[in-house]
Amino acid sequence: MKKSALLPVALVLASFSFVSCGSAVNVTKPPSGLTERVFASQSASSPTAAAGLIIVNGYNDTVGRGEVSTGGSPGLMVTTPERATLLAVDSILNKVDVVSTAKETSTGSIQLPGPTTSIVAPQSGVGYAAVPTAPLIGTSPGAVIEMDLTSGNISATISVPNAQTVVSNPGGSQLLVFSNDSDNVTVVSPALETSGNPVTFIVPLCTGCRPVNAVFSSDGGIAYILNCGAECQGTQASVQVLNLATTPPSLGASVPVDGATIGLLNGSTLYVAGFSPSTANNGCTGETTAAATCGRLDIVDTGSMTVTGSAVITDGYHDRIDMGLGSQLFVGSHTCTNIGNVNNVTGEVRGCLSIYNTTNGNVTIPPDNGDVTGLQSFTSRYAEYVAEGGNLRVYDTTIDSLLLNDYISNGTIIVTGVITDVKAVDFF
Repeated sequence: MKKSALLPVALVLASFSFVSCGSAVNVTKPPSGLTERVFASQSASSPTAAAGLIIVNGYNDTVGRGEVSTGGSPGLMVTTPERATLLAVDSILNKVDVVSTAKETSTGSIQLPGPTTSIVAPQSGVGYAAVPTAPLIGTSPGAVIEMDLTSGNISATISVPNAQTVVSNPGGSQLLVFSNDSDNVTVVSPALETSGNPVTFIVPLCTGCRPVNAVFSSDGGIAYILNCGAECQGTQASVQVLNLATTPPSLGASVPVDGATIGLLNGSTLYVAGFSPSTANNGCTGETTAAATCGRLDIVDTGSMTVTGSAVITDGYHDRIDMGLGSQLFVGSHTCTNIGNVNNVTGEVRGCLSIYNTTNGNVTIPPDNGDVTGLQSFTSRYAEYVAEGGNLRVYDTTIDSLLLNDYISNGTIIVTGVITDVKAVDFF
């Protein structure tokens, strides 16, 4: 009787176990045991800090078990579209570590012919790095280096003198390359490497435009060129349409802006950040701050190519931008005006991070110091990871302030090294 009475209970328990297991069919956890992971590149700063990629639990903001060993100074990171592969640039050794996110281990590294500050990985198995000092025989230094992420080799060296920044369209079929102190945009079609010259077009812009970056439309047919202008020793900063659906690519409407070094497209709205050397356009009007100069965030309607609004943000060279959940736009710069000391708060504290509320136009300058070198938003959390001044901060995007919970203190994930970049590798 006892066995008979226990049998239904055992069957119920077994059914719960089956459902629980069934909900995770074909799901294999990585070695860390985490399913919502954020990789953070950490360079060594003390005998107790091992250089490499630490793995953070993106669910509760705690440092997980294990890490990925890399070179001594991992920094800038990108992931392939499916996030199965992560690339981390070692700024000292000038190499790119190739990391399997499923195995949480390095599968090898690719030696570059010089330093890079710009890499993209638009397709599974392939990456591109802009190397301005890459030595070439019979032509000026500078190239886009194509990396075979499967074999770990350089598969092509595409000559683009002084190549500083490379931007890919969504499918990776076209690359736009920007060179130092140039008024041209170089269009590269990687598919033509074996059958012809992959440099398909060199598009000249206005004298003094100094194009430095671009933002592609979702279908890749249009690129919004960011002309740095006076900030890069040129003339007027602007945003200009480049139509890549025509042969050759054709230039469209152009709109002047205060500064243009980084941008983000949200629907038909393009957010453009930069700094103007002109005292008429770099004041801090509306902010109570000891900073003598400020940057600008301009809002461009891409339908009419007009500036519909502007906001005062921190100064510096803006090269990081990300939209957090809740329509909060995070904009980061380097070499900005730092004020105060976050570790000794006696007055204003200010660094290189600005948070723009796209719903009401308010700007928040968090009380933190240092260059912003990494931003990472989430699709299911009102949180933003920010690498600023070597620290890894977590912001609550509902209040634009450092997150406070049971796991972290003062919105900071405590690590022993210096954090440069952050990348989420699981879809959450």
